Formats: sequence, C-alpha cells, structure tokens
Amino acid sequence: MRRRATRGIALLLVLVLLIFGALLLYFYSRRHPEDVPWTALDLGRPIGAFTGRKLAALHDDAPHCLALLNRAGVHFTTLPGRSDAPECSYSHAVRFEPGGSVTIGYRPAEVATQCPVAAALALWEWHVVEPAARRHFGRTVMTIAHFGSYNCRRMYGRATGPWSEHATANAIDVAGFMLDDGTTISVVRDWHDGAAKAAFLREVRDGACRLFSTVLSPDYNAAHANHLHLDEAPRGEWGWRACR
Repeated sequence: MRRRATRGIALLLVLVLLIFGALLLYFYSRRHPEDVPWTALDLGRPIGAFTGRKLAALHDDAPHCLALLNRAGVHFTTLPGRSDAPECSYSHAVRFEPGGSVTIGYRPAEVATQCPVAAALALWEWHVVEPAARRHFGRTVMTIAHFGSYNCRRMYGRATGPWSEHATANAIDVAGFMLDDGTTISVVRDWHDGAAKAAFLREVRDGACRLFSTVLSPDYNAAHANHLHLDEAPRGEWGWRACR
C-alpha cells in the first residue's frame, strides 16, 4: 500500500513538472517566437535559435517570402525567371531597391538573389553588419562589394561534381564593405590585419552563420581568400549548416 502511494506521489510530481515546463515554454515562445521551431518567421524579430532554419525553409513558399520582405518595409524588384540549363535556373529572384528598410547598397548594384538569400541579407544588415560597424568604427555601412550571385557553374568551377548554389542564384560572394566616411574594408586585404577591420570581418562572418546555411571565409580554404560565401542551401532547414 505504501509503495503504491509513493508511486502515485511520484507520478503526480512528474505531471506537475510537465505542466509547469509546458507553461514556461508557452510563455517563453510568446515573448521569443524566434527561438522556437513552430512559430512563423517574422523579419521584424531579432535573430533567434531557429531563424536560420526558417529562412532556408522559405524556398518552399516563395510568395510567403516576398510577403515577408514587403511586411518588413524592404523595397525590391522581382526579376523574371531564368533557365540556362536543367541545373541552372532561378525564379522569384529579387533585387533590393533604395528607399526601404534595407539601407546598405550593393556594388555592383544590379545583383539579384533568390528571395530567402535576400531575406537573410536584410537581417544580416540590421542585426549584424550595422551593429558591428558602429561598435568597431563608430560609423555606418554604405555599400557591400560583391562578386555576384547567379553563375551557371559547378562548385569551384570544376567540370564535374556538385552544382554550386550560385547556379540557382541561391548564394552571394561578399568581397568587402565601405563605410559612410569612405573607409573600405576588404576581405582579401584586411582578414589578417589583426586590427579593427579583421575583428569586424570575423564578427560579420560569425553573425552570418546564424542566418545562412553555408558561410565560407578565408579560414576555410584558399578559394575563399577574397570573399565570404553566403548561401541558403535547402539543407539548412534541417540544421545541416556549414560555418568556416
């Protein structure tokens, strides 16, 4: 009899703890939806534990991705779809336009990426790049220099092997930044300078790892000595990420 009573009390305590834990999770998810997997992505929220996965999942719902950009005040143009080969095509690619909540320009300006990459770039600007520039230099970033997005090629330009995320405009290669006082920060020149510019570059690299499926830098290999490769490979939806 005593054993049954003890078992009943133990089960009751477990039930109380489960209910208490569920309530804590409920109230936490209401205040921090970005940190739980089942809430909808909101570009107006801070970067959370599941933001990167939700961004990668936008490949399955391009209209929703475009609506998120609109809701966040991003001005953009949607480009016509393009197909150059069975492995080389894109649809719903967007190009940022001036006047919206994305204030950093891109050089060259005509770059267009798949919508999930654009959404990640917007969050990267707001929560990573601009705060890092203010912290290290007391300035804002005016432009991001890049080597392009769409490129119908395999990884590393090889004749065989997997196709690059560039083949679907699902990546962008960032070469550097220019601040509002004209200061330039170059990946190839400043990554190893050991001063504020190198610290800035590493901070924006590390911050990008919370948003993009793949982030590759000079720390990865010689092929990335002059740029940061950022992409939203669909595998990122399931947490298969690369950050080097």
